[in-house]
Amino acid sequence: MKDSKGFLYKYLNNASPTGFEASGQQIWLDYIKPFVDEYFTDNYGTAVGVINPESPYKVVIEAHADEISWFVNYIKDDGYIYVRRNGGSDHMIAPSMRVNIHTDKGVIPGVFGWPAIHVRKDGKEDAPTLDNIFLDVGARSKDEVEEMGIHVGCVVTFKDELIELNNKYYSGRALDNRIGGYMIAQVARKIKESGKKLPFGIYVVNAVQEEIGLRGAEMIAHRIKPNVAIITDVCHDTTAPMYNKIVSGDQTAGKGPVLTYGASVHKKLLDLIINTAKEKDIPFQRAAASRVTGTDTDAFAYSNEGVPSALISLPLKYMHTTVETASKEDIEQVINLMYEFLLEFSPDFDFKYIQ
Repeated sequence: MKDSKGFLYKYLNNASPTGFEASGQQIWLDYIKPFVDEYFTDNYGTAVGVINPESPYKVVIEAHADEISWFVNYIKDDGYIYVRRNGGSDHMIAPSMRVNIHTDKGVIPGVFGWPAIHVRKDGKEDAPTLDNIFLDVGARSKDEVEEMGIHVGCVVTFKDELIELNNKYYSGRALDNRIGGYMIAQVARKIKESGKKLPFGIYVVNAVQEEIGLRGAEMIAHRIKPNVAIITDVCHDTTAPMYNKIVSGDQTAGKGPVLTYGASVHKKLLDLIINTAKEKDIPFQRAAASRVTGTDTDAFAYSNEGVPSALISLPLKYMHTTVETASKEDIEQVINLMYEFLLEFSPDFDFKYIQ
């Protein structure tokens, strides 16, 4: 897989904000095309690669392609710009961050400004809020900002790139969840390079708009109408400071994929995945979801009169920051678990709880 790392860096470093995923989806499609029999996209940009499209039985493996971002919301007469969230962006980390503002004239650089520590009133620390964080693009008037091509509605992403830590971890923005797109693409590649013919169709789905409510998954689930869905997303590594394991559970980056129990996760399907992990000596961890998983698992599970669905998560440090950090070994184990499960799965399996 000599070019897989190049794809990983190109794909992760590319901006793909919610609602504006097209450039990232094109990178993903260009990579996956040699490993699938056909592909298609929908009107909002979800991309799907299909193996064995002639098969009536359909298994989805899915990730979401979008990253959190900001919208330009208000431009002051003096040229400062105020924003609103596009997804779950964190105002606490914004001050002093560099950004890219995406316009019809191209990408315009900017910064989230913040007053110096020694000029803050009475030495008190003003916390960043959505009301007081602002962008500076080097303009002194609203007219100057607009001449640059910036207007209300322009999307803004943090300027940050993927790095490696101690040769064991990847760290950067948007691992949530373009690392999932990378992983499902690698599963498709492994199937292609193995030469194995599976007795069902595989729909490799890279969905849009998860960060605002699973919207892309909802749309594509109704189009594909799968029989089974395996979703990969990220979950919290709860070993870092300031996490509460009593609330968030005990998951560790570097100890393997996390398998979630919950109402939308089909217990029989989860048991099959756990059996695969045990048989293939793939380490795994467990987590529990209250009510819903908050991932595209829910969208697939509750579509089309109910689709047996399961969630394989990648433990992630510092979610929704520019330094999201994941274990290289965990990434490979998620890929291996999905691949090995697909090799073992039979479309004759009966998912009904009650006979």
